[in-house]
Amino acid sequence: MPSPTSGRPIAAPAARASPPAFRHPRPPRPERSAQDERPGAREGAHPVRSDEDEQLERAILDLLGRRRPDASVCPSEVARSVHHGSDDGWRRLMEPTRAAAQRLSQAGLVEITQGGELVDPATVRGPIRIRRTR
Repeated sequence: MPSPTSGRPIAAPAARASPPAFRHPRPPRPERSAQDERPGAREGAHPVRSDEDEQLERAILDLLGRRRPDASVCPSEVARSVHHGSDDGWRRLMEPTRAAAQRLSQAGLVEITQGGELVDPATVRGPIRIRRTR
């Protein structure tokens, strides 16, 4: 269509590209070891218990042993009791502590609760408490 003043054609406005959807970068996957290739090994599972795993399990049972029978402990309390140092290094122990609580739950030694209600330790998200089996 020509311009009413110049007689030259009017160019259509350039189409604006919509900005790409923002995506959080996914962290790189950890290298898999030969140990992970064993039959029955699952991603995220801890097929071989380390000294740290055993130490965390003992800490859970020890802390519960010092409490009233109906009391519970927070995983952060367990992680802090195992961490030796004055920094925030205990935070890296939070997931291993939750995994230790899950193993003890599967063994029937503790229960995992959230808001005072029993929860499935394999699927629970968010804050949890650990208590003796009732």
